[in-house]
Amino acid sequence: MKDRTEEHRERLEAHVFVCTNDRDGEYASCGAVGAEETVAAVKDWLRERDAFWTAVSVSETDCLGLCSDDGTAISIQPRNTWYSDVTPETVPELLESEFGPDAAAVRGEN
Repeated sequence: MKDRTEEHRERLEAHVFVCTNDRDGEYASCGAVGAEETVAAVKDWLRERDAFWTAVSVSETDCLGLCSDDGTAISIQPRNTWYSDVTPETVPELLESEFGPDAAAVRGEN
């Protein structure tokens, strides 16, 4: 086992967790309301700004406890911010509010 905590902390400013949980049942789940498309939108937005995996990592996760019929749940750590009802169309607004329009702040350019 190798502890790579410091290496990871030096490289990454944030980690975006996108719920892709899909379940059968009476309750909404992120996987059933476009989670895969939302993950793709998050990655695309960060790639366009050269921030994906350089300053911000993205992971799919199971339930974050915020599922609804209106979109996907997202958590951004270590900022401890939580969003529900995120759609591919609202990803740019969300990420711009968190990281700035060009993600320059997370790339250490501010």
